[in-house]
Order: sequence, then C-alpha cells, then structure tokens
Amino acid sequence: MSAATGGMGASRERDPSQASIGELLTSITRDTSMLVRQEIALAKVELRQEVRTAGKVAGMFGGAALGALMVLLFLSYALWWGLANVMDQGWAALIVAVVWALIAAVLVSVARRQARSLKTLPQTADSVRRVPGAVRGQAHRQTGGQ
Repeated sequence: MSAATGGMGASRERDPSQASIGELLTSITRDTSMLVRQEIALAKVELRQEVRTAGKVAGMFGGAALGALMVLLFLSYALWWGLANVMDQGWAALIVAVVWALIAAVLVSVARRQARSLKTLPQTADSVRRVPGAVRGQAHRQTGGQ
C-alpha cells in the first residue's frame, strides 16, 4: 500500500487535476514570480542595449553637428575673404557678421512663434480637470450631448 501511496503522491504533484487549491495557488505564485523575474531580466538586457545604441547615435549626431559647424565656419571665412577681394577686409567681415545676425534673428522669430503655439500635454490637462468630478461621482459632459 505504501508503494501505491508513494506513487499517488508523485502523481498528485504532476497532475494538476489532483492538486489541492493550496498547491495550485503555490504553483501559480511560483510560476508568476519566475515569469516576472524573467521579464525584468529581459527588460534590463533590452534597456542596456537600447542605451548603448542611443549613446552611439547621440555621438554620431554630435559629430555631424560639429562637422556642420566647421562647414559653416569655413564657408563664412570663404565669403569674408571673397568679399575682401572687392572691398576693405573690415567691411567684408562686418557684412558676414550681419548676414549671420539676420539668420539668427529669423530663426529666433520662427522659434518664438512655434513656441507660442505649443500646447503642453492637452490630454493630460483635460484628464486632470476631470479627476475632481470623477471622484465626486459626477460624469464629465462633453460638447455634443455626450
């Protein structure tokens, strides 16, 4: 009989239909815990890879920006020297500086105009406005009869 009981105990662990609710809950908790740990480990690995890739991309953009700055600098020098062939060198440098000042002024003007049109987090702001009414149990009425 003891061999049959021993066989039954081993069978009981393998067959979920024979397990008690406590054993099933223990198994579910253990499996869920293992799954969560595995997902966290996977997320860490993926995050490290993404951060590494983002760092490389940022470095490349930084290098490209430095290259663009050098191009603008040397084009400015070339314009200055080209103008210096037909006028005084001081006036040529002043003209190049004024051109860059105009470009900067136009960029600032466009940036200001676009900054004024920014709407910071419109959906979040709407949700936050709804929270007090929702807490009190009031429905938020939108336009259009909803």
